[in-house]
Amino acid sequence: MGANPDKGSGILRPMEGPWLSGEEMAPTKTLKRGAKVAEALAQEIVHDIVKRKLPPGTLLPSEAQMIEDYGVGRGSLREALRILEVHGLITMKPGRNGGPMVIEVRTRDYGRMSTLFYHLGGVTFGELLEARLVMEATMARLAAERNAPELGEQLAESCEKSVVEDDDRYFAATHDFHRKVSSMSGNPILNLVSMSLEDIFHDQVSGFLFPPDRREDVQATHKAIARAIAKGQAATAERLMRQHMQEYADYVRRRHPSLVDQVVNWR
Repeated sequence: MGANPDKGSGILRPMEGPWLSGEEMAPTKTLKRGAKVAEALAQEIVHDIVKRKLPPGTLLPSEAQMIEDYGVGRGSLREALRILEVHGLITMKPGRNGGPMVIEVRTRDYGRMSTLFYHLGGVTFGELLEARLVMEATMARLAAERNAPELGEQLAESCEKSVVEDDDRYFAATHDFHRKVSSMSGNPILNLVSMSLEDIFHDQVSGFLFPPDRREDVQATHKAIARAIAKGQAATAERLMRQHMQEYADYVRRRHPSLVDQVVNWR
């Protein structure tokens, strides 16, 4: 996760003066018209977090300071902070020196938000599996196209950590492999979407692992994908990942046929 909020030097305490100074910010901000005050304020706070490049663990200014800086009421500020908290952008640190604190944005938070739209749209787990198949094959191809042998070698080394007998360790190793492939694609948007799909599936469905007698084959497939990525063999990496994900989708459909027609829940 982000920085440990209890380890002092990395945390910026609430400031006495304006949040931003000089040319960066006028004493009182004018919020964007045409939106609810709380929503516009939430957008402005995010803009300032990004502009200042505030790391996880940073405490935002005090409530009184933010009310003065943004020229809003206490109710609007609290609603804006609640919006940011629900979206997984901040957390409210308790205690005397607490307050709204920037936290690390995770793919799981993005996935949790997207499940609302999937639920309302009637998206099924079968369609989620199909999307994962397309996305992960694409990510493997992009990773190979980057032609970064050192990354491919690191990926191959991670394949050795897979332990077929222990469910938790096997899941952690395979999960780590797929996340590494995705991160190697070089495209943060595709990485966000791809990993959020995996997060949604595993958050809402548990126990859907290949049985132990098939896990050595999975490990061998991961190694073959890693070698193709390391050698820059984009077509091979894409084909192998597509086959791998198709085998998993077929396994889920055979073992849990009722699941594929179930609608993804909003979490």
